[in-house]
Amino acid sequence: MYKQILHTPEGVRDIYNGECRRKNHVQEVLRGVLHSYGYEDIQTPTFEFFDVFSREVGTVPSRELFKFFDREGNTLALRPDITPSIARAVAKYFTEEDMPVRLCYAANTFINHSDFQGRLKENTQLGAELIGDGSVEADAELIALVAESLLKTGLSEFQVSVGHVDFFKSLLRESRLDEEMELELRELISNKNIYGVRELLEPLPIAAGLKEAFAAVPNLFGSVEVLERADACAVTEDARKALERLGKIYDLLACYGYEKYVTFDLGVVSKYKYYTGIIFQAYTYGTGEAVAKGGRYDTLMDHFGKPAPATGFAFVVDRLLNALSRQKLPAGEDTEKYMIVYRASQAKQAIQKAMELRRQGTVVELVPERIGRDYRTYAEKNGIRGIICAGEEETV
Repeated sequence: MYKQILHTPEGVRDIYNGECRRKNHVQEVLRGVLHSYGYEDIQTPTFEFFDVFSREVGTVPSRELFKFFDREGNTLALRPDITPSIARAVAKYFTEEDMPVRLCYAANTFINHSDFQGRLKENTQLGAELIGDGSVEADAELIALVAESLLKTGLSEFQVSVGHVDFFKSLLRESRLDEEMELELRELISNKNIYGVRELLEPLPIAAGLKEAFAAVPNLFGSVEVLERADACAVTEDARKALERLGKIYDLLACYGYEKYVTFDLGVVSKYKYYTGIIFQAYTYGTGEAVAKGGRYDTLMDHFGKPAPATGFAFVVDRLLNALSRQKLPAGEDTEKYMIVYRASQAKQAIQKAMELRRQGTVVELVPERIGRDYRTYAEKNGIRGIICAGEEETV
């Protein structure tokens, strides 16, 4: 019995000691940047009514939700995504607000991935939502926030890949493909499979120019010059408007000084169907998946009875920590930390010394002396810089 309950379920894990300290530090750094841009903290419930995350909202598929019932028989779900919860809260509490609402959060999400995918089912997300502002300036602000936040964590080599869902969606609308064919085409483009795209579309009664545009989409990624190449594939008015908006965002990011961290990908897709405009993901060394993701969702608020344009993003904190660790970048490890070892007869002296050091901003552990304890190994393992023996001034 005890052997079983000492283990966590598949897809979740304990975080403790140094890793937990680093995680808290990174979250404090990220939150500090969001606060500096005027974003206010919000906390929403860990579980909500199922309808908050239903298929109509466009979040993860129902089969990947952790669902259960309350005593009244209502279907509830652990949040798989925090953005719909924020949208619900804004529709309830900010009904009369005519100024943009800036909110930020840090919370855990829960997605019941298939076991073979090897992903964690519980992840910490920290992000921001800007609701009530449909401008290109709002889009640029969110991308700038991502870049500045990553820089503040210590990262210097990363890229924020930016796309626009209307570029691809407008081509889909023009092609009038059925749902099954559309899903297959999305998968091929997401995998950059140009030959697969050509093979799929070849027998279909679609204009030759549109087929060529679809075949070109997987290659439309890279620096800002991609927007010029994409212009030849913009066979619809919405596609041209999407490119124009991306160009304006790039110009604004140059004002922030973060344009060098931005690339473009016109073939990027997201499993979240509520995105309506720009969509972006941040990547760095040390993890194959995005450490941040976001975009514009101008119709999500409609679902909660308060139509409003909105844009937002979230850091996947656990992935970001993994990247920082693999790049050997310090995260909360520069704190002065000491250990005072004392005998029972020296307790008062040890406490006084510890309080003196703590007032100076030093972290101090008080440890009673025991024969046979390996204090040096413990100190090395826990990031303790020095051992002080009570009654002695010298740091061991």
